[in-house]
Amino acid sequence: MIIVGVDGSQAALAAVGWAVREAGLRGIGLRVVHVMPAWAFEMPEDVPHADVGRWMRGGAADILAQGVQRAQAEGGAVEVESQLLPGDPRLGLIEAAKGAELLVVGSHGQGGFLGMLVGSVALGVSGHTSCPVAVVRAAPAGQDAPGAVWDGPVVVGVDGSPAGADALAFAFAEAAARGAELRAVHAWSGPVIEGAPGVLTAEGEREGGEQRVLAEALAGWGERYPDVKVAAQAVNGHPVDVLKEASAGAGLLVVGSHGRGDLTGLLLGSVSHSLLHHAHCPLVVVPPR
Repeated sequence: MIIVGVDGSQAALAAVGWAVREAGLRGIGLRVVHVMPAWAFEMPEDVPHADVGRWMRGGAADILAQGVQRAQAEGGAVEVESQLLPGDPRLGLIEAAKGAELLVVGSHGQGGFLGMLVGSVALGVSGHTSCPVAVVRAAPAGQDAPGAVWDGPVVVGVDGSPAGADALAFAFAEAAARGAELRAVHAWSGPVIEGAPGVLTAEGEREGGEQRVLAEALAGWGERYPDVKVAAQAVNGHPVDVLKEASAGAGLLVVGSHGRGDLTGLLLGSVSHSLLHHAHCPLVVVPPR
């Protein structure tokens, strides 16, 4: 099951379109979820101003209906259901995503959690779900209507950590399902310390070491996915700049949520925040198993 959060915004509907296509690739169902204030969700009918609660619940039902309609407009045989939840949007989505294969959210919206997504909500959801989180920042021109798709290679950030291996696993499976090329990008900057603290490698040795990190991370994956074309690249630069550039023209950018080094070690801090703002394609954050 894939879970997608909606709030009535165009960004949320774009996320639904992306999510239903993803569900079709995986052959699984899609659940459209909206989280509303608990006081309105739980308001009894025999209290003063009960009509306010009814109005808000009606609006929430309309939001869900719009999400379901967008999913159905994509066509295909994906089973679509909806769910209305009370409470804090972050907690509601985290709870809804338990047992799911993927949680999908839009990057901007009007109010609710989607309106704040590039801030605390996105980071909070990405840091606490047990499944990967896809953030659909924006659709390129001509690709935001029903039936449109995100074309291009799957780009994955590689750092040699266990979390990076989880991101690679997701990215290879995604590239295979899409019939797309996989671009494995390892970004590095600044001196590397090997062995005893303070011992720095020469520049040439540094570059060779980073190439080995990338090669070791990719070892064995080609045998598991022989039909996936892989382009590997080790780049001297800050991970935000390198991955932002790599995401241009890509169909998907995949990163791990924890690990060593600049990329995953800081993913829920400045790096992820920057990518949420500036990635040119949907971003998937893969948590450690």
